[in-house]
Amino acid sequence: MTTALLLGLASLLRPEIIEVPFRIGDHAIILDAEVNGKSISCMFDTGFSGMFVLSDEVNVGKPTGETTIKDFVGVAKMKTIAIQSLKLAGHAMEKTDKEIIQEPGGSDYSFSYGTHVDGIMGLAVVSSYVVEINFQRKVMLLHPRSTDITQRTPDNKTTFMAKMLPIGNKSIELLVKTDSGESMTLALDTGNGFYATTHKDVLERVGIWKEGRAVQFMKQSFVATGAVDSWYCRLKGLKVFGVPVAESVWSIIDLPSSSASGDGTVGFGFLKNFNITVDMERRRVWLENFSGKVTEEQPAHTGLTAIYDPRAKRVRVARVTPDSPADKAGIKRGDFLIAIGDTNMASQSYRAIDALMEGAPGSEVRIQTSRNNSLKTSVLKRVVMVNDP
Repeated sequence: MTTALLLGLASLLRPEIIEVPFRIGDHAIILDAEVNGKSISCMFDTGFSGMFVLSDEVNVGKPTGETTIKDFVGVAKMKTIAIQSLKLAGHAMEKTDKEIIQEPGGSDYSFSYGTHVDGIMGLAVVSSYVVEINFQRKVMLLHPRSTDITQRTPDNKTTFMAKMLPIGNKSIELLVKTDSGESMTLALDTGNGFYATTHKDVLERVGIWKEGRAVQFMKQSFVATGAVDSWYCRLKGLKVFGVPVAESVWSIIDLPSSSASGDGTVGFGFLKNFNITVDMERRRVWLENFSGKVTEEQPAHTGLTAIYDPRAKRVRVARVTPDSPADKAGIKRGDFLIAIGDTNMASQSYRAIDALMEGAPGSEVRIQTSRNNSLKTSVLKRVVMVNDP
């Protein structure tokens, strides 16, 4: 048998690796898919155990049922659509009986992620593969199940192996350890745009935050069923999924967790520094630190949060953090945000606005707001608004 023929046979027998390119939006992975014959762009969210959540403005078929979504803010009922066909990077995925969740109201994901997005793609789409999220190359590699990452040996300097907990069969639940040896259970969540997110009662349980202590710089974050009060806290001496992190700033939800077993999620701010391989069947996660970093300095902020109001067709101030530069300048919730520096606020995303509000400590930004048809110009000096336990 010739060498060429042997190589040809080996190529045919070698399991296929599916390469799915992705883009980086505002703190998120954005990739393309084809569902029920419709081309869509989605934020890839490992924290969502289902297949897809799509705006009801995206026509992928008629509703065939309904489901209930629950988080720590509330409960929402949404319609579902059966998946007839699904392709990633032109590759036909396995047939599934799972469904698309249809989000009512035509939610504009594009405003949230700073690029065209039709909805969310969840972990269930790729959970039958060994999934490599290669941030370095901006590609998701779907390896066959025969790929055994447990044979790899981490050096615990740039490569790490984390063992998934025997909970959360539909999520990637891993341990975060405090310097005192206490444990938090957090999901690996590419859909969380922050560094990591947990809850006030969790910090109290592990001894990081004293119960009853007042919180400074309360702000607002957005989850599936609504808005929630949150604040930033500086945490030191952690091991995040086995990776030593000397200091990092977490987003803290000012409500108890909705889950008795899960304490929150580790998000994009941490994960973007790694090439990550997830093996759901063998319950292992491989982390390769290619960036040389595990965290970033917390930027200073003005304390102003604003979102696009589709009814007014303008950007409106949604929250002003108490004692922040925006609060001291007299800006109020409900004011219209007209401009930030030279950038007019015609239809900016929530995250794009937030990025413009951020900067180096002590740096200044000029903003224009409007209240009762009266235009006001303010110069705000950005400050770091983080709670230190």
